[in-house]
Amino acid sequence: MMLNPALKPAAERLATQFRERNPFRHVVIDEFFTPEYCAQLLAQFPPFERGNARNEAGELGNKSTIEKIRDLGPAFAALDDLVQSRDFLDLIGRITGIDDLLYDPFYFGGGTHENRNGQDLDAHVDFNRHPVERWHRRLNLIVYLNHEWGVAWGGALELHSDPRAADDRVISIAPLFNRAVIFETTELSWHAFPRIALPEDKQALTRKSVALYFYTKERPADELADTHSTIYVDLPLPEHFVPGHTLDAADVEELRVLLTRRDQHNQRLYRDLTSLTAQLEQAQAALNQGRLGRLRYFARRVLAGLHR
Repeated sequence: MMLNPALKPAAERLATQFRERNPFRHVVIDEFFTPEYCAQLLAQFPPFERGNARNEAGELGNKSTIEKIRDLGPAFAALDDLVQSRDFLDLIGRITGIDDLLYDPFYFGGGTHENRNGQDLDAHVDFNRHPVERWHRRLNLIVYLNHEWGVAWGGALELHSDPRAADDRVISIAPLFNRAVIFETTELSWHAFPRIALPEDKQALTRKSVALYFYTKERPADELADTHSTIYVDLPLPEHFVPGHTLDAADVEELRVLLTRRDQHNQRLYRDLTSLTAQLEQAQAALNQGRLGRLRYFARRVLAGLHR
């Protein structure tokens, strides 16, 4: 047995919690798996060095991920079987009110996530379409695997109403062992986690989780949006940065980190635009070839002559 047997009888109660929209639809489920099975996942969690530890700028960082979980061990192979089963997808559908959920065989962006001391994650909304199947991304399901985690250590999942607004409301959820968080993926599902700052005697700890994303072929009309990649909101200046404040070494380092992060986000957008421009040029070149291309060429010449 993998799932906590109390989960199915509690589905309607969990569905009520999910619908509350505080700040958007989500539910926190403690003891998601049986204790024995969750312990197996932790025991077979891959070493940090095995995963992809490069950030979106291609630089080595403090986050390591492995998308293809099936080869990580028997517990992860069993998890892969579970999350693609119709019974599991229907149960998550009952809790969230989203029917016909689809499993992602690519685990695009998901899988095992491990974050070391100093890592954080800016507030963002996720990419909204599967990059291969073009399905609509609908749900994130994250299970945390941390036996020991202090509230003051950072790293808590934060759900934001709007990180760009002065009245942003934030719900903080500690990443505790065998705690699952399920939340909707929409244009309003802003989430983040603050920088991990472990005590000196806890530096060997890391923030471990397994992230599962689910899709549908259709979605409600009021949730539709143009296809986009992950959208980030950069952190604001710290509150103590006020007129008259004298910068110390820590302040200068914090400014450096903030500016570097902003530059990385800009570089990612620049790469996206460059890639899209290249694709557009390739499409135009294809259209200009063959009979259709020649007809368009002569039509442009005729129109040019008419305007002389």
